[in-house]
Amino acid sequence: MVRECTIREKIGCVGIGLHTGKSIRLEILPAPAGHGITFERTDIKDPLVMPARYDLVTRTELATTIGQGENAIKTIEHLMAAFMGLSIDNARVLVGGPEVPIMDGSAAPFVCMLQESGIIKQKAQKKFAVVTDKVTVRLNDKWATISPASTLSLKYVIDFPHPLIGRQTFAADFSTAVFTEELARARTFGFLKDIEALKERRLALGGSLENAVVIDNYNVLNPGGLRYPDEFVRHKALDAVGDLALLGAPLIGAVEIYKGGHALHAELLQALVKSGAFRLWTARDQARPQPRSEEIRLPVPEVAWN
Repeated sequence: MVRECTIREKIGCVGIGLHTGKSIRLEILPAPAGHGITFERTDIKDPLVMPARYDLVTRTELATTIGQGENAIKTIEHLMAAFMGLSIDNARVLVGGPEVPIMDGSAAPFVCMLQESGIIKQKAQKKFAVVTDKVTVRLNDKWATISPASTLSLKYVIDFPHPLIGRQTFAADFSTAVFTEELARARTFGFLKDIEALKERRLALGGSLENAVVIDNYNVLNPGGLRYPDEFVRHKALDAVGDLALLGAPLIGAVEIYKGGHALHAELLQALVKSGAFRLWTARDQARPQPRSEEIRLPVPEVAWN
């Protein structure tokens, strides 16, 4: 029997918001079985409790945001990746600002916090989302697809016209060990030439060499260099893990993404749900849902791409 999990005790930290540049308090609390992951602002009156769910995503520019107006919280993807990577199903996340602190730009600090708290099993059986049909979303030369498979696998390809990046591929069958060893430490990255334009739009105000990999035309500017030779594609895969966690149940399927981003990840989940191409399954069930035959193709609306 595979059971749901939560953390043993409350944990917290204070960090900088990547886009606001403000100091933000984050607390993570245990939650009962069946609760899921929820987010709540603690710096405003009458905050809403927002489930970490695909249909509450409202923005995907440079980060994943759930909610609207004062009840919005952005940059949730690295923390969500840590929950998924450690197989944590239930937790309450209290955020003292409009975004989750960026920490060092990766999921590793959240992984350390959650492991330090301790992870405990609960009585409820874990539900899995078993993919039964191949679903594909496309925008020009960018695409994402998910197909039936016996486990969760992820293949991510990026292709940047930059001498330090170029075409990179990450592919692996997903597990806690793969996540903690090969993805969790990969940091967000940006180009020096874009920073001033972002700050003029009141974005990336908290960005620095302490929480992002920054590259100019030829060099990585961070004194310590890269954590992985292909850290760029690993971070994109990390983002995908966090965004796919918004389905609300661990996926069993083969995911392939080419030149993706938060918007394409969100569209893939929307298409998966809209097409009904998965079934919920628990380990006690005698048989998994069987795949059907025809591929489902859905276009990505132009407005959704950021």
